[in-house]
Amino acid sequence: MRLVFAGSPAAAVPSLLSLIDGPHDVVAVLTRDDTPQGRRRVLTPTPVAVAATEAGIPVLKTRRITDEVTAQVNALGADLGVIVAYGALLREPLLSTPRLGWVNLHFSLLPRWRGAAPVQRALMAGDDVTGAAVFQLVPELDAGDVYGVLEHRLHGDETAGQLLTDLADEGAGLLARVVDELAAGTAHGVAQTGEPTSAAKLTLADGRLDPSTRASSVLAVFRGVTPEPGAHLLLGDDRVKVLEARATDDAESPLEAGRFELRGRRVVLGTADRPIELAVIQPPGKKPMPAADWWRGLPVDLERRFA
Repeated sequence: MRLVFAGSPAAAVPSLLSLIDGPHDVVAVLTRDDTPQGRRRVLTPTPVAVAATEAGIPVLKTRRITDEVTAQVNALGADLGVIVAYGALLREPLLSTPRLGWVNLHFSLLPRWRGAAPVQRALMAGDDVTGAAVFQLVPELDAGDVYGVLEHRLHGDETAGQLLTDLADEGAGLLARVVDELAAGTAHGVAQTGEPTSAAKLTLADGRLDPSTRASSVLAVFRGVTPEPGAHLLLGDDRVKVLEARATDDAESPLEAGRFELRGRRVVLGTADRPIELAVIQPPGKKPMPAADWWRGLPVDLERRFA
């Protein structure tokens, strides 16, 4: 088949490469515009744009789907559109432009976690298992018939960044298989069943850790927002970033929720039930550092309590 691929971040690259290596012809790639990156704000193409260019595939860059973009895709004569984390919603008439429409690789077990941040929300909710699904794109958000799924059991210590990398690699194989089945006419879509849950895009506020909740909840939020938008605690008016945190065996030595102290070489934070360890933090305006080093530099009269 002739395929048009839409995607932008690094998580979409394994799927693109899998399709390029397969029996089908990726005739063009649709991706987001170049964005300013780094301190010098250098315009930088998306990882998908880089991979497509290296493979010699034409790239269409756009922030939103216009009539002009739709016409360009229509002119490609594609049999199927494939989308993985493009970053914008596709609507009619583009949805019906390829002969077989569009299929989407989504990083959750639909209908659980429909939306922009399924990996993050699954971790923040403390799910035991997640996965990926390939489904038919329809106007309603992430609601189309599902062609294939894979399950991925969670171990309780992975961050969103690590989990997304794993699902991107595993999902690429699932996506390639579904595309082959569509080409052969053997693909079978199944309607989604169950109560949908929403995976809304994360904001900076979602990264605030709440020490008044249980340790398991604090760590679940930490894992879900790492590396983006990042976890933080409030110390007065300062936002202290938390780059590494972990459970402790200090259940027999409780600490008031929100208070933190140095125990040996570890900085521990009290929660609603048991302390957790803050291993690496980044104070405002400073570089990341071991939490124990940060502790030693705190003013003597500072109240050791996060809001």
